[in-house]
Amino acid sequence: MSHAPNLDPRNVNSLWASVLVETLVRCGVKQAVISPGSRSTPLTMAFAAHPAIEAMPVLDERSAAFFALGLAKQNLRPVALLCTSGTAAANFFPAVIEAREAGVPLLVVTADRPPELRACASGQTIDQQKLYGGYVNYFHELALPENSTGLLRYLRQTVAHAVGQTLLSSAGPVHLNVPFRDPLPPIDDGGATAKFAAAQDWELFFSHLAFVESAPPAGVLPRIMPDVHGVIVIGPAQPGDVESFVVAVAEIARRLGWPVLADGLSPVRHHRSRIPNVVTTYDLILRHAATAERLKPEVVLCLGGWPTSKVLRAWIEASEAVTWMVTDRADNRDALHTRARPIAAPLVALAALLPAAMEVNGYQKMWARYEQKVRPALDEKLSAESALFEPKAAWLLAQHLPPDTLVFVANSMPARDAEYVWPAGDRALRPFCNRGANGIDGTLSSALGIAHGAAQPAVLLTGDLALLHDTNGFLLRPKFRGSLTIVLINNRGGGIFDHLPVAQFEPPFEEFFATPQEADFAKLASAYGVEHVLVRDWAHFTTLVSTLPATGIRVLELRTDRKHDAAKRKSLFAELAATLG
Repeated sequence: MSHAPNLDPRNVNSLWASVLVETLVRCGVKQAVISPGSRSTPLTMAFAAHPAIEAMPVLDERSAAFFALGLAKQNLRPVALLCTSGTAAANFFPAVIEAREAGVPLLVVTADRPPELRACASGQTIDQQKLYGGYVNYFHELALPENSTGLLRYLRQTVAHAVGQTLLSSAGPVHLNVPFRDPLPPIDDGGATAKFAAAQDWELFFSHLAFVESAPPAGVLPRIMPDVHGVIVIGPAQPGDVESFVVAVAEIARRLGWPVLADGLSPVRHHRSRIPNVVTTYDLILRHAATAERLKPEVVLCLGGWPTSKVLRAWIEASEAVTWMVTDRADNRDALHTRARPIAAPLVALAALLPAAMEVNGYQKMWARYEQKVRPALDEKLSAESALFEPKAAWLLAQHLPPDTLVFVANSMPARDAEYVWPAGDRALRPFCNRGANGIDGTLSSALGIAHGAAQPAVLLTGDLALLHDTNGFLLRPKFRGSLTIVLINNRGGGIFDHLPVAQFEPPFEEFFATPQEADFAKLASAYGVEHVLVRDWAHFTTLVSTLPATGIRVLELRTDRKHDAAKRKSLFAELAATLG
């Protein structure tokens, strides 16, 4: 890195904080999300002053954390997240959990009181030691700042190590707790620190630092043969390099000749012509018991985690097939407890070692026949639907969004509707989601993080409860650079619960599970200075999403009937599955 170190030697705290930030920059950190507070003053000022850091202030810590999570997902590069001492850090916890479960590099920096102000009823002080427990890859509390060459070397190397631990061996969050004594602002100490700093060779001090790319360990690759009843299952993968992922999956599919069952939140559905044998209607196909039995696999190759579909998961679990899971993570990723073995190798290495199929697999032909029957039937049903039926929104987005659009899909029904109805296409849409812990918290903030500074517009598909759960994300609007269109399915409640057995218990179902809210989204959007459009019909919706604004945030609200749509989903899926009998 060619720039001169950006250091502030006005006092010991300002120098310490600026060395920390300079180290982050040298290690490849380019963005910092900062919530306001007093104890974090030295770090806030250091981040704000560094020309190579995009520092973004966010009032609400929970929103800030999910916004940082979204930023980190764009290219799977670590993003710094800063707050003051006390309960501020506790509000980061949901996003830390999501980062852990989703494998997202997040560097959490919490300012703290010095040891003498802890455990003595000092204000805004809690126990921040290992606050996030086992959810972080690495925790360290830094020493108190001193004008000491040895301690500054320790600071540099510890911070560089922390950045590396967000990526190796499995990407995830890291927590640095940073105590400061007063004075917190950069009040000049009479030149003592400036004199100390002038005696250091700062160019040499930082010269060896560099960004550490993730590199999964090599493993023993299995002997996987094409001539069996094998399926390639693609979960909601969110690779930093989509092109390399698609090329590798395409080569694996070409060599094996197996059907590719691709989750709606996988990049695979958006590169149809490049990947052979893609199946999008497996959830419907496998609802027909006899067909599911005929299609029972012998081998399953899982790339990018298990898909959302409960039907598909149950089918794999019941098959007792030999399962290979390709992952660069060291933790157990098999929630189905199959006969699974991990393959710790890059997809491209696996593809290069697979034998090529000598002829078209009859098992793949069988899957293709079912897809060719169910897909057109599903498309015909959705095309004919004139009412604002929730799944049709996802179906139309797939066909009308501009190429290369970033698409963030909220959990609960939007994620499931994407899997149920999203057709394969060649628009190179790039899907995102928070499928690590599968929560609805932080949905808006995460989507804004995905969209911020992106070269192309983004779209968020969400339900009303997920949006209401994170309305403080709209506070990011003045600092937001980019375009986010929010497709809001307003069905006045938690639509997913209408698909669960608890829905038949009324009371207390509607009040305690569906939890309908009375928010007026037009007024809500207006309060934050966000554009709101009430969608009249599908023609209006198609027009609105076919061309996306270059900048700003807007809400496209579709008012739907939750109970009607839940019943219609069930009847539609049953009707289509019955055609396979």
